[in-house]
Amino acid sequence: MFLAFEGIDGCGKSTQIGLLVDYLEQELGRDVVVLKEPGSTPLGESIRSLLLEPGHGDLEPETELFLFMAARSHLVRQVIAPALESGAVVLCDRFLWSSVVYQGMAGGLGVETVLKIGRLATGGILPDRTFLLDIPVSVSYARKVEQGKVQEGAVNRMEEKGRRFQEKVRRGFLVLARRFPRQFALIDARGAPADVQGQVRRRLPRRLRLSRAGK
Repeated sequence: MFLAFEGIDGCGKSTQIGLLVDYLEQELGRDVVVLKEPGSTPLGESIRSLLLEPGHGDLEPETELFLFMAARSHLVRQVIAPALESGAVVLCDRFLWSSVVYQGMAGGLGVETVLKIGRLATGGILPDRTFLLDIPVSVSYARKVEQGKVQEGAVNRMEEKGRRFQEKVRRGFLVLARRFPRQFALIDARGAPADVQGQVRRRLPRRLRLSRAGK
């Protein structure tokens, strides 16, 4: 099974993925593969550097899109597809919906354009469920201040786009969650990590939540 986590910066994706790994491995006896986008392969990490390091300056939405898609296509074929074939549960920090929002909606390229390119890049492999961890941008910013990430040089190129851009991203994700309700599980991520994790576990696909490996 393939599960993805989406949301604006600071929504808690890494924390929730870590908690879910413990649950899937210890409680359900599943083999779990944890990935992030872009990254998780040598090629993906190189592309991540190009995309996120502030020193590269502004990139056109088209440039961003094709770099993300190249990393994604490689990740699907080298890691995700083999892991799914082996029976593992794949958890990915961001996937295609991030491109739909960041480059398609906030970047102006259009939802259908990005989805069409995305389906080609992924070979049709998409998450069985995407958890959208939703928080207000003000909460995200407060978390970054608390973590010391608002200091000069402590943010990446995407974060440098500012709060107005993050508002567009948040609205975009919420629009997609309403438009594609079968793909998304909308999670209120403002609470304590354990409370948010409870929401995530309750929204796991039934066939995963009620079964154990080999049963």
